[in-house]
Amino acid sequence: MSMESLQAKQRYYSLDVFRGATVALMILVNNPGSWAYSFAPLKHAPWHGCTPTDLVFPFFLFAVGNAMSFVIPRLQAAGAAIFWKKVIRRTVLIFAIGFFLNYWPFVQWTGDSLTFREWVSFTDPDKGIRIMGVLQRIALAYGFASILAYYIKPRNLMYLSAFVLLAYWVVTAVFGGDDPYSLAGWFGTAIDKQVIGAAHMYKGEGVAFDPEGLASTLPAVVQVLFGYLAGLFIARQGDVNWLWTSVPTSVERHFKLLSGLFVTGFLSLLLAWTWSLGFPINKKIWTSSYVLYTTGLAILTIGTMIWFIEVQGIKNKMTRFFDVFGKNPLFIFVLSGLLPRFLGLFRIESGIGDDGAIQYTNVLQWYYQHVCAKIPGAPEWGSFAYALSFLTLMWVICYALDKKQIYIKV
Repeated sequence: MSMESLQAKQRYYSLDVFRGATVALMILVNNPGSWAYSFAPLKHAPWHGCTPTDLVFPFFLFAVGNAMSFVIPRLQAAGAAIFWKKVIRRTVLIFAIGFFLNYWPFVQWTGDSLTFREWVSFTDPDKGIRIMGVLQRIALAYGFASILAYYIKPRNLMYLSAFVLLAYWVVTAVFGGDDPYSLAGWFGTAIDKQVIGAAHMYKGEGVAFDPEGLASTLPAVVQVLFGYLAGLFIARQGDVNWLWTSVPTSVERHFKLLSGLFVTGFLSLLLAWTWSLGFPINKKIWTSSYVLYTTGLAILTIGTMIWFIEVQGIKNKMTRFFDVFGKNPLFIFVLSGLLPRFLGLFRIESGIGDDGAIQYTNVLQWYYQHVCAKIPGAPEWGSFAYALSFLTLMWVICYALDKKQIYIKV
């Protein structure tokens, strides 16, 4: 059986559920009712460490690599010209969509009038439109990982990935400040300021620092490659009937696959914990130990899903809920960012402030303040209820598209 036909046969439903669940969690954590009120698991680690929220982005990159394992063999069979056309087009489009999302909705309220958002602020040259972002990192990581996967054999990709992670550690330690793994000491900020410019960098840490900057995109490429290699392993180990002289049970057919996934995931976690003693687990600078830690958890999660969904045959409303998100992942993620910003342009008077000025809100904020925030108990519950409501709205849109078999792809 050829690799292409084998992969077509072994496209596990579990992988679709994994991708959909990742997209759903991205939407959930990115849209609380109030950023001031979020449960601890729904917040990013302040610096070192890893919360459940810090797993979402690397899991999505891992899922991107997973999907590549089904596409790259077909592109290798089609030839280099088709490969380069597809990969360059997709990389540029995803990057452009991410930048569009940063700039959207192009105007903002300044006092009582709408003004165009400035590429660089006239009053503060350190403020401007951010260039990098989540989709931009996905685009670059996908693009570079695809090129490497197309031209380099899987075994050599493992060696290359190990070299990149080690090299990233060495460069971070050697070219950083007195504390190379701190916000102030990390070497990548200097590169971003030089190439991108402080005005176009993220300011969420109080200074110009981009968690999706150029230098930290390098280990993110490895995250995609690990997803690709895991996908190849799943495809190749999924059909093991030739090992058996009699008709195997579902558990027997999946034994080699699941044991390989669980052992690999455990070893990845063990190596990550050991490495973190010298190179802390940190999402914001995407450390090598963070790559191994999140990859190990992603592999264990997929292995667990295969056990329940493929082996035990558990397919219910929950798997269907997440599967729907996986049908239009890029579209619904972009929509979840565009919609709140667009609705923010339509203001509703909400009262008079202490200074006598009119205060405004918008439809989504009104819903949070007058419905969700009224829920009894800690304010985090109201913020979480809003996030669930928004997630439900996105699911309804995805469900409607799926029913009509409309799948928006780049």
